[in-house]
Amino acid sequence: MAVLKIYPHHLQAIRTHAESSYPNECCGLLLGLAGDEKIVAEVIPTQNSWDAQAAQAFAAIAGSDKLGSSKRDRYAIAPLDMLKAQREGRDRSFDIIGIYHSHPDHPAVPSEFDQACAWSVYSYIIVSVQQGKAGDLCNWSLDDAHQFQPEEMITVEIT
Repeated sequence: MAVLKIYPHHLQAIRTHAESSYPNECCGLLLGLAGDEKIVAEVIPTQNSWDAQAAQAFAAIAGSDKLGSSKRDRYAIAPLDMLKAQREGRDRSFDIIGIYHSHPDHPAVPSEFDQACAWSVYSYIIVSVQQGKAGDLCNWSLDDAHQFQPEEMITVEIT
């Protein structure tokens, strides 16, 4: 499994976005370099575009009926936001290497729905937000059996 390297200011940006979005889930993209290790170069906050149309599109996904269908317990990143980030990254020789989102008043553990929607090439950072305050922040990736496993995350100090 790969290792994700990330700077403290990126982690703070994710926590701040999660707190400002509470009680809804926040979401965003991680741009950087991927190889034996993934190195985050930029955190791109995106709008949570979950709505009735997204709920309908994802209705067949495992776990989609568990908690309801609102921004409080689901997130979606608009295809245009993904495309814009891909283009911006490509211009600077970066790729989308991960996605982050928050779990309001729930642990930083992937849900069944998160697992069903995940792609094996990405790292997934989840931050738990309890009563509006960012708490645990964990990084996950899919294994060969499409199961989430903790992925090592190293905070890189700026030198």
